[in-house]
Amino acid sequence: MKHVRRLIAVLLSCGLATALFAQVGSSPTVQPFLWQAGMPKSSIGEVNVFRRFSSEHTAAMREFYGEVLGLPVLPDTALGGGQMIRYPLGLSEVKLFPVMPSPANTAAVDAAIGVRLLTFFYADQAALTQRFVARGLVAPRFAAGTSHVGAAAAALVQDPDGEWVELVIVPGASAATLARFEIGITVADLTASRAFYGGVLGLDEQPPVRDELLRTTKHAFTHGAATINLWSFGADLPKDTQTGGMQYIVWNVAGIDTVVQQRGARIDRPLSAPGQMRTLWLFDPDGVSNYFAEFAGNDNAPP
Repeated sequence: MKHVRRLIAVLLSCGLATALFAQVGSSPTVQPFLWQAGMPKSSIGEVNVFRRFSSEHTAAMREFYGEVLGLPVLPDTALGGGQMIRYPLGLSEVKLFPVMPSPANTAAVDAAIGVRLLTFFYADQAALTQRFVARGLVAPRFAAGTSHVGAAAAALVQDPDGEWVELVIVPGASAATLARFEIGITVADLTASRAFYGGVLGLDEQPPVRDELLRTTKHAFTHGAATINLWSFGADLPKDTQTGGMQYIVWNVAGIDTVVQQRGARIDRPLSAPGQMRTLWLFDPDGVSNYFAEFAGNDNAPP
């Protein structure tokens, strides 16, 4: 399968994909162009999530994500720098962007459509709780019954900008487990969204599970150590699709453009001209941004 995916990627980049897919009877996906095991690791993450927040909360956001949640943070001088705050986790990054001051988003996970939840993993519940208390924050209310494999408990908290974070306790967790994170998206139409993330992007769909913390069924799509979770609480919820989205670091963004054009995906910003960074922005069925970036010199071609 790995060799087939590499062949597909080469053919797509050469414009020869149509004949191949006519022969094998399947549709092309973006997946062959995403980071694969064996490729050099990008210094900018592989599957990243970005969140915009009101700039007046910058100091509080830095304290919350860095000191309370304990995420590692890159210096402001790192590539991409500026005002963006970058937290690397394994092969991914959480990227926080300050924007013009605006009211905090306090809607619950089930009250709006868009990126609604980031999930992080911890081995020591007591130490995590102590960091909240030491900084004058309300201690997380952990409950059993989480849907995460090997987890003992989980809690939902809000960051200083009102966005939701899930804290999952996995006693004795390995370094690989602690380096994972998950992105939760509330969608209007599960069929359409599953077709996008599974059918167009080609992420690996896992069997659905009941999430008792959110009281809904969760559909997980994985690539490497990153997971995108989909759930729905109805089609008539207000949309909050500008606050967060996904970024994918890739080695052939023109090849991705060929795929998404063929699949009829909704393009937000078309393929940019070659340069230091070349990008392509898509909307998922609800208007959540999924964008692909190829940096000059990015040596992520298949080995």
